[in-house]
Amino acid sequence: MASKQVLSGQSAQLGYWTREKKVDTHKALRCLGKMGVRSLAKRPWGVLSQGERQKVFIARALINDPSLLILDEPCAGLDPVARERFLKSLQKLARLKKGPAIVLVTHHVEEIIPEITHVLLLKKGKVFAAGPKREVLLNSEKMSLAFGANLQVQEDTANQRFRMTF
Repeated sequence: MASKQVLSGQSAQLGYWTREKKVDTHKALRCLGKMGVRSLAKRPWGVLSQGERQKVFIARALINDPSLLILDEPCAGLDPVARERFLKSLQKLARLKKGPAIVLVTHHVEEIIPEITHVLLLKKGKVFAAGPKREVLLNSEKMSLAFGANLQVQEDTANQRFRMTF
């Protein structure tokens, strides 16, 4: 069940050899609620979609009240609708006053939510550019050099996100 996955985050382990500490199901439900999936608490893991699983994994990380959440390609494997739903949940989490700081690793500029303020652009494993999001992303010359292609990044002001075109 999804709630058991979240509870397993208390010990930061999965498996047969771990014993759960005192079970705080209310906290697990609150963490699922922060990701907008409290209704999944009693659903078996095997029937959850990839997007639902991603949200449960983040709820699992939240059970220990982290000050930092590092998400490495969290939208990988999601269809476009699931990706947008996931990003909306991530936006809500980023807006929480007592929520964790978020580091989002992605190759897709359209996945950078408005709440992300700064960007670090890597090329060949080294820092290529860093700074406020708009400064870095809207620099077509830098972005073209980083990706090795002639491209433009435009800001979609309607949803406060970015789009890359070639």
